[in-house]
Amino acid sequence: MIKTVKYLIIRAFMRKLSLLFLIFMLSFSIFAQDTSKMALGLGPEWNMNSRENFAAGLTLSFDYNLASPFSVGVNVTASSNFNGITVLEPAVSFRWYFSGRNHTGWFIQADAGVYLVLEENDVIPLFLGGLRGGIRIPMGRIFIEPFGRIGYPFFFGIGALAGMRF
Repeated sequence: MIKTVKYLIIRAFMRKLSLLFLIFMLSFSIFAQDTSKMALGLGPEWNMNSRENFAAGLTLSFDYNLASPFSVGVNVTASSNFNGITVLEPAVSFRWYFSGRNHTGWFIQADAGVYLVLEENDVIPLFLGGLRGGIRIPMGRIFIEPFGRIGYPFFFGIGALAGMRF
């Protein structure tokens, strides 16, 4: 019963978050001049956040561009193995773009934060540390960002973000 309720709550939260993100993306003009300083992305992730099997989740990412080629930001990942283990990962990030042009292209990112394991009726907090690498592919103000990550206490994660620069 508790597992079903957790699943329904997470599912409803993910749907609302996806809808809000879509509305936010569509509210900006795609053809505006690119003087973007910030970016917001949302997308799926497949990871090893569970002691038992793999987990599927959703990642929300916000970053603010500093002097080229650096940016800082916040990432939140929620994932579940749909068998009793749910993980929330709020983290701050520091990103470096290899090309140094317009905060796009190949990047490497360091993440640090809290790893919250929700298992049955327990909440287990752990330190989160990791490295993420990927490529931000711009399409006007919209971007696609496939990525991979490794770290502690999770083992790995792969996913893709779609988002908007503003």
